[in-house]
This record gives sequence, structure tokens and C-alpha cells, in this order.
Amino acid sequence: MLTGFEWRALRSEDAPSPFDERSDGDFTSRFEPRAMCADTFGVGIRVAETELRVVVGVPSDIDAGWTDPEAFQSLVAETVWERLDRRWTLEAVAARYETGETAPLGSVTIEPDGTVVETDLERVDAMDD
Repeated sequence: MLTGFEWRALRSEDAPSPFDERSDGDFTSRFEPRAMCADTFGVGIRVAETELRVVVGVPSDIDAGWTDPEAFQSLVAETVWERLDRRWTLEAVAARYETGETAPLGSVTIEPDGTVVETDLERVDAMDD
């Protein structure tokens, strides 16, 4: 079974049967994979007593193509650090937020194959302007 795909038959009143016999006697199936659904993950930095942790909010209706939680959490974190300066962000969070608080960074929308569809991330400032 292919992970991340849902197979559905092409059907309409005018469409041929999903199984057509070819001239050599074999049958071919007329199925097409449904496109993967992108999921939007909220992301923030949680301030713990001795460390800062990337926190990934997972949607309740996550696509079945995500089979490894560590993989998509790592992908979300990598996407964040490709777009935001890691050192600046962590220093700003440490200066502005208290232990137990989470600094919201925004969201990342990714397909199960790893394609980044959209990001909505904001830089954290150390102090209010």
C-alpha cells in the first residue's frame, strides 16, 4: 500500500469502465492518486528551566501521509530555521519570555512529501517597540 495516497476510480456516466481490456488480453486499471493534502503546523519556542524547545502544534485532522511524528517535527523546525535567524530568535525569546511561556513564531504548511507550501513566520523582537 502506498502511504500518502488515496486511490479513487475515475467515474462518470460517459467514462469507460475502470477496467478496460487491452488488445493483448491484460486488464489495465484506470485509477489516479489523490493529491496529498498539505497540513498547517503552528510553531513556537517554549522556554523551559534550562533550555529553549521548538514546539510544533499538530492539527487534529493531520493527513495520513505523515507516518513519523519526529520526521515532520524536524521538517517544520528546519523550515523555520531556513527562514528565521536561529541565534537572533533564540536570544530574543530568552530575553522576552519567562520560564513556562511559549513564544509564537507562526505557522508552516507542508505536504507529507516534504514540499513547503506556505510559511507565515514572524521574527520575535526582544522588546516591544
